[in-house]
Amino acid sequence: MANDVISCRPDVAYKYGYQSIEGFSRAFREWSGFLPSEVAKNKFQKSFPKFAFYIDIRGGKSMEFKIEKKEKFYIVGVSKRVPIQFKGENNAIIELAQSISEQQRTKMHQLADLYPHQVLNVSYDFDEGYLEEKGSLTHMIGFATTQENAFADLEQISIEESLWAIFPNQGPFPETLQETTANIYAEWLPSSEYEAIDLPGISFTKYNGTSENVYSEVWLSVKKKESNKRG
Repeated sequence: MANDVISCRPDVAYKYGYQSIEGFSRAFREWSGFLPSEVAKNKFQKSFPKFAFYIDIRGGKSMEFKIEKKEKFYIVGVSKRVPIQFKGENNAIIELAQSISEQQRTKMHQLADLYPHQVLNVSYDFDEGYLEEKGSLTHMIGFATTQENAFADLEQISIEESLWAIFPNQGPFPETLQETTANIYAEWLPSSEYEAIDLPGISFTKYNGTSENVYSEVWLSVKKKESNKRG
């Protein structure tokens, strides 16, 4: 596996059961404390044998989730390119939220006719450097709706019909949300009967005035693995 870690191409991620380089990179860093690129740079590959890596990521934590089919829907809101950041609060996303005017908020609420009827955080169009926590992604703050956007000062993206794996979590924010996301890629996906598909990642958080015990959900678009379909 050492040479695979050093190369860390998309086919390597798929070889070890991941559907994206980001998932492989996060899982590897959660286990080892290093990104694959750091292993290559510092010549640590001898300390990462294949046997230990597989045992660790499949030891697993119990995760609550449900699979739900959603028809095609839209997300209407505002977006911008923001730096890729795996942990902590992303200041660029905070600035995006603060830039939304009251008029824009009112319009978004008028369109919000789908669960959870509150603000969604949506991430897509990752740069290639995301496996090293470099580059940027497009982040949208908005609401889910069945309606077409008619407002010039709001943007709209279309989310195609899909199955979604939905992971509820509760605890300190944003640590619990970020830990749940990491565990989805490190533990749940490799051992589940599903694989991720290329749709935006979605999450939302119900703020209760404190960051100590916050409810969130992470939504991952999925499909059944081909081997399970045949079975």
